[in-house]
Amino acid sequence: MHVFLVRRTVYMILTALIASFCLFLLFELDPTAVVVDVLGPYSTGEQRLIWLERNGYNDPFIVRYVQWLSHVATGDFGTSRIYNMPVASVVWPRLGNSAILGLFFFLIMVPLALGLGVLSGMHEGSRLDRVISTVCIVSTSVPTFATTVLVSALLVFYLAWLPGTSSMLDGFSYRELVMPVTVLVMADFGYVARITRAAMADVMMTPYIRTALLKGLAYRRVILRHALRNALIAPFTVIMLHVNWLIAGIVVVEFFFAYKGFGSLIVQASLNRDLYLLEACTIIAVAISVTTQTIADIGYSFLNPRIRFK
Repeated sequence: MHVFLVRRTVYMILTALIASFCLFLLFELDPTAVVVDVLGPYSTGEQRLIWLERNGYNDPFIVRYVQWLSHVATGDFGTSRIYNMPVASVVWPRLGNSAILGLFFFLIMVPLALGLGVLSGMHEGSRLDRVISTVCIVSTSVPTFATTVLVSALLVFYLAWLPGTSSMLDGFSYRELVMPVTVLVMADFGYVARITRAAMADVMMTPYIRTALLKGLAYRRVILRHALRNALIAPFTVIMLHVNWLIAGIVVVEFFFAYKGFGSLIVQASLNRDLYLLEACTIIAVAISVTTQTIADIGYSFLNPRIRFK
């Protein structure tokens, strides 16, 4: 058990280091491009040379990478060009706003998707199964940007129930969270529900479930104590990996609804060529991705009784 956890942690750290090296190679291989992004295209050659010397860009590439990695490890991502303040002061509040959005998304999506998937898998081939499957397929097939337009048209322009943006500038507001959370749930719950449905249907056909039912065990007890744990193995992995999907999907939603979160910050940094801000957003996204992958592997190992720790 302990050996397995140590091994997964080492893999996570190595993956993060390799990804960080690739990112540094992509962003800062050419110091000339870096200084133009930081000082602007109208800076003089003398200004650029002074800036490169002052910030250590005349050092070898590996030395610069080690220095950059040590700064990142301490939370020093540099200074944002468009905000003219430390990148950390910009990124962490925005990441917190996206965490709030993601929290409400998972609190709604996970019970909804698992509940519908389990019901559909328990009644495979029935009318209930066909209705749930149709709803899931239709919701999943609609792109996120199209769902944002449909939700806005219905709740803002037609019913006039909610504000058109969710900037959260006046403090925390549940009303401003309704539309972005609704869009994210509609775009994602169908996929998880279909995975759950397939897993539950397979489990219900296994010999040990049939034997339990033939022995006279209560149907509810068979489902809750025997079928559900095995049926949740695949959905659990998919849900954890959907944290990575959420980072991509949240970019569209936050930008559309003017939500001041991590996704809209990535778009802003890209459009304004804010190198240090974009580097920070990218390395944080990589860290989230690697961490959730490790948690998914560990959770899968606990849920699957056929895996033994050595």
